[in-house]
Amino acid sequence: MAPRKLAAGNWKMNGTLAALAEIDRLLADHPQPGCDVLLCPPATLVHAAAARAGHIAIGGQDCHAQASGAHTGDIAAAQLVDAGASHVIIGHSERRSDHGETDIQIAAKAVAAHQAGLVAVICVGETEAQRDAGQTLDVISAQLAGSMPEGATAANTVIAYEPVWAIGTGRTPTSDQIAEVHALMRQRLSDRFADGGDVALLYGGSVKPGNAAEIFAIPHVNGALVGGASLKAQDFGPIIAALSAA
Repeated sequence: MAPRKLAAGNWKMNGTLAALAEIDRLLADHPQPGCDVLLCPPATLVHAAAARAGHIAIGGQDCHAQASGAHTGDIAAAQLVDAGASHVIIGHSERRSDHGETDIQIAAKAVAAHQAGLVAVICVGETEAQRDAGQTLDVISAQLAGSMPEGATAANTVIAYEPVWAIGTGRTPTSDQIAEVHALMRQRLSDRFADGGDVALLYGGSVKPGNAAEIFAIPHVNGALVGGASLKAQDFGPIIAALSAA
């Protein structure tokens, strides 16, 4: 079974109810896309987004490792499911850097997501300093090993490679650099999990309409986790089209 193609959008801390009109535009422009489409809006919009999303899946941007409790400001995986989510982003670099999340904490969140029935989109990626020091492959290997729980399968887990230095900067790794990391991830997953060859591998980091087709032609790139370009249908739509054609 080949990995499913997935165009995922991370709205981050952007958007109010008015922004959901972009979902309507995507549905109208891409009624039968040749790939899966996922949007992860702020938690305040998950319920309203899921109610109008049609064939577009809706996800959260984070969840707590515990099912409930005294965790003010956090959201449980089951609460995301209750709001209509099917996926959740885990371990995004901004969570790792802004909130100091560790691989162990990320793995615990992934377990919580799986137990609630969510697909965990687990993020890995190196910083600019780590890239410049030649540590990229070691960093990615360690993050994969530490962030993926034993119960991960191709059905409940997606991996997104997001080089930290390319997120929101306009800088994009070369095709060879992306290919090297995705080949490593595929090998590590295949070595560890029976269905590791079927886990979808996304690339994220300044993915735009202008470079999407080139990125999707790289071996073992099964889609993208898109930031800023996912906020507007006119930008995200061409990325969906490029992946559908890949």
